[in-house]
Amino acid sequence: MKPGMTIDRLALIGVGLIGGSLARGLKRTGAVGQVVGVARTRETLRKALELGVIDQAEDRVEAAAAAADIVVIATPMQTIPLILDSLDACIGRHTVVTDVGSVKGYVVNAVETNLPRHRDRFVPGHPIAGREHAGVEASTADLFEDKSVILTPCEYTEPEATELVAAMWRETGANVENMDARIHDQLLAATSHLPHVVAYALVDFLARQSEADMLFRLAAGGFYDFTRIASSDPVMWRDICLTNHEALLAVLQGYRGTIDQLIDAVKRSDGDALRECFERSKRSRDAGLEGKAGGSR
Repeated sequence: MKPGMTIDRLALIGVGLIGGSLARGLKRTGAVGQVVGVARTRETLRKALELGVIDQAEDRVEAAAAAADIVVIATPMQTIPLILDSLDACIGRHTVVTDVGSVKGYVVNAVETNLPRHRDRFVPGHPIAGREHAGVEASTADLFEDKSVILTPCEYTEPEATELVAAMWRETGANVENMDARIHDQLLAATSHLPHVVAYALVDFLARQSEADMLFRLAAGGFYDFTRIASSDPVMWRDICLTNHEALLAVLQGYRGTIDQLIDAVKRSDGDALRECFERSKRSRDAGLEGKAGGSR
């Protein structure tokens, strides 16, 4: 798809925050003709139709994808293999398939097993954007503006398919880059998956205290800022943890080592060690995240 061209038919398998925002972004620029949606519930499809996110609702993956130019899978990670099974039996050679999952190694393995006849037309993708609120009603046309979208094509992926998916994302205002799937999973385990796990764990820890009601009532802005992402979709994040478990385990264990060092510093009333950690963190964050804002998924 070159600038100004239109995707005649886009099939969205999963019409939530990410899939819905993609459809809205493409509709805003006139880059898509018809958007056909498939969702887990009829209520989601009804909302998507009412909001104008999709133009047609289907109950089955096959019905939505058969005549599509691009199929976008925007569902929890562990549903992807079954969806690929359905696609392998119904799509034609012209159809390009992509996904928005947060773990690319798992997706690549699933494609090779469950989409063998069309693996060269599958382009693994991950938009680094999101909000803590899920559902199609939370979708916006500008969600991907100035955000990164990472594509992880394999050696057998057709270059034309990769460029088509890249052009689709650029139409939403995103910045697209290619990356090795393994490197992607290691990086995202540290910068996205670990923070979500830590936020969930902190809220769960406090919620199980006897004085939980008072703790949450007295919580200040820092607590809300730090734990905002713990309002994200639990099913989605369960699947991310399970499908990227090796990389996540490595960073969790490394992070535990840092927590142990802080525990030791507090135990010893070692103010110098605490200050050094905090100052080092502040310098790193101020330098590395200067000018950046917004959530990532």
